[in-house]
Amino acid sequence: MTGKDRQRFGSISRRDFMRLSALGVLGTGMSGWMRRLAAETAQNPERKRSCILLWMSGGPSQCDTFDLKPDHENGGPFKPIDTSVPGIQISEHLPQLAKAMQHLVPIRSMSTKEGDHTRATYLLRTGYLPSGPLSYPAIGSLLSKELGRDESELPNFVSIAPNKTLSPNAYGPGFLGPQYAPLVVGEGAGFVQNDEMNLDAALKVKNLELSQGINRKQADARLSILKDLEDDFQATHPGVPTSSHRSAYAAAVRMMRSKAIEAFQLDQEPDALRDAYGRNRFGQGCLLARRLVEQGVPFVEVSLNGVQGSNAFGWDTHQDNFEAVKSLSEVLDPGWGTLMSDLEQRGLLDSTLVVWMGEFGRTPKINQNTGRDHFPAAWSTVIGGGGIRGGQVVGKTSEDGMKVTDQPITVPDLMATICKALGLDPEKQNMSNIGRPIPLADHGATPIGSILKG
Repeated sequence: MTGKDRQRFGSISRRDFMRLSALGVLGTGMSGWMRRLAAETAQNPERKRSCILLWMSGGPSQCDTFDLKPDHENGGPFKPIDTSVPGIQISEHLPQLAKAMQHLVPIRSMSTKEGDHTRATYLLRTGYLPSGPLSYPAIGSLLSKELGRDESELPNFVSIAPNKTLSPNAYGPGFLGPQYAPLVVGEGAGFVQNDEMNLDAALKVKNLELSQGINRKQADARLSILKDLEDDFQATHPGVPTSSHRSAYAAAVRMMRSKAIEAFQLDQEPDALRDAYGRNRFGQGCLLARRLVEQGVPFVEVSLNGVQGSNAFGWDTHQDNFEAVKSLSEVLDPGWGTLMSDLEQRGLLDSTLVVWMGEFGRTPKINQNTGRDHFPAAWSTVIGGGGIRGGQVVGKTSEDGMKVTDQPITVPDLMATICKALGLDPEKQNMSNIGRPIPLADHGATPIGSILKG
């Protein structure tokens, strides 16, 4: 920063400076300094990698988002648009993501055999199919265990606005145990996304404030009594449930007393930036994800379940597919697009992996209700940000979209790629609840080497 810059901005904090820069408030003469600051943040050796999962409940249509078929009757009415990378086109309803394509990799050749919501959701969210007594952990529990810290002031896994109806067992910590369960916010107040009322309250952690009439000293005294009771109980009832209960309370108290909890106070952000993300649960959830990653939370997921006027599984478009996908895209694009630019401007994109996916795709063939049905044979996910060489496409489908014609990618392959991008060994194992070691990515998984940095 030059002397003239210092005189102009005085004692502005680094955080305020970044906010102003994200909004374009600072002059163009500052751009070089901002790039240097972002590079400094990204190269900080103490900065650990994080992952943001954007989960699309119901299964989004690949033919209307990232793998359009404009020259075939299966294509539908949406037009493709050019992106920041020559030769890569995506839906006209995703213009902000088109501008960020240099950071993204559409994987157009996902292929599974699971067309049932429950099984497919479980597969994509754990990397494994349901298997008898084995209780596999959700990807957030799995990865946050590897990337997080036990003494962290904030939870290592935060889930924003999940809709667990389709596959409840796909959202928990499984055999890893309750200490790896997510902190859930934004659940239970309806699943539609343009619910502008009480957004700030919906995305805050509940019950963190002291009860009315109770001061800090009184609260500490009560916690001391609780500790004595727990010591006595654990002496006669040792085991995982008891220790998990104690660790959960300890984490809650640590969070209550931490300044880091301010990450959930979205009203600290400029109105213009909040508007850019979108004044809806998904958009503000993406903003919250950025704030949490900024505070060192290693795994955050944000769900886009539906928009007003659609069902709670908005991407499950058996009827009126095009109207629904257009409405969903108008929520998805500003939320995700602004997230990418915000992370980049703050020097966080190189250490933050962003994954977009649902449980399967939709049929290329349009049904009699102008809808698309379940289709696991050939569909798309998108991966970008930290650890990924963006600006390319993986795989290809046929002209009619019905089959993969190049580089089929399995769910274990995707999981292995995510692990590698985060600096993890996909073959690392955890001991399961039945005494069997389970690798992070299933046996035989092959990372997509062409899109991985390093």
